Amino acid sequence: MPHLLEVQDLTTVFAGDYGRNISVDHVSFHVDQGEVVCLVGESGCGKSVTSLSIMGLLGKGGAVIDGSVLFDSKELLNMPEKELDLIRGNELTMIFQDPLTSLNPVFTIGSQITESIRTHMPLSKEQAKKRAVELLTKVGMPDAENVFKKYPHTLSGGMRQRVMIAMALSCRPKLLIADEPTTALDVTIQAQIMKLLRELQQENDMSMILITHDIGLVANTADRVIVMYAGQIIEEASAEEIFAHPKHPYTQALLDTVPTIRDDADRKLRAIPGMVPENYDDITGCRFAERCPYRCDACSKPQADYDFGCGHRAKCVVAYERGMAGC
Repeated sequence: MPHLLEVQDLTTVFAGDYGRNISVDHVSFHVDQGEVVCLVGESGCGKSVTSLSIMGLLGKGGAVIDGSVLFDSKELLNMPEKELDLIRGNELTMIFQDPLTSLNPVFTIGSQITESIRTHMPLSKEQAKKRAVELLTKVGMPDAENVFKKYPHTLSGGMRQRVMIAMALSCRPKLLIADEPTTALDVTIQAQIMKLLRELQQENDMSMILITHDIGLVANTADRVIVMYAGQIIEEASAEEIFAHPKHPYTQALLDTVPTIRDDADRKLRAIPGMVPENYDDITGCRFAERCPYRCDACSKPQADYDFGCGHRAKCVVAYERGMAGC
């Protein structure tokens, strides 16, 4: 059975005053029907650019120079804009990081949701309004009829994010990309939004790509986890396998920054030293080597995708040479 989404060797660059810089470097992964895949990594690792490349929303200066993006067996990268618009917002949708900047401040919530519905579905104005109110109710919006008439700035952050979820689900998409949907929310609202997304995903048998820098957030959400660093995928495995047997030192370091209820009272959370490199396309070896406590001479050479079994792969020669088996 073909994958719902299949990304192969995706390479994205941005042009600036000093030439072109690679932001996403030969990224390959897939998403199956009804699966939740999480892209995890620090800010600046290429997660959001990967999603924008898939959606064709890179904007000025950004361009995909290599690779393939197959969605439902259709190539998106060379698809005409009008044809792509029939898929975006319909079968393939996205929730952005900041709902306030994603919503138009001069239009009401209702007009923005109904516009999306009527663009992709053959419904009258009244039918679209009815569906919009039903969607707002479904995502847990209190007094949906009243919220329908309000403007974005009058709503709280959590309410605006629920509006974005309602808009994204308005046409029953096959794949939803959620780009750090809980970034600006407090912990309690974060949990509510993640629970809501998971329930809606299961109810609609929808596939989802969840993008986050918080690996602890994915524990109860993801079926599979993809760890990105400096524009590359450096590890991929099932969620259970990633948490039980992380291979790459970067993944281990991310997990060490997460507190758990089982921690001893004297446990100290680790911080990852250093910063994500900016001009990483000039680095020939492991891009995490400068921050890695296990680095050796072999880390200065190009890293292959080593197979650890059970669908677990990682770009780490040290882990491979140590014979760190998966499962």
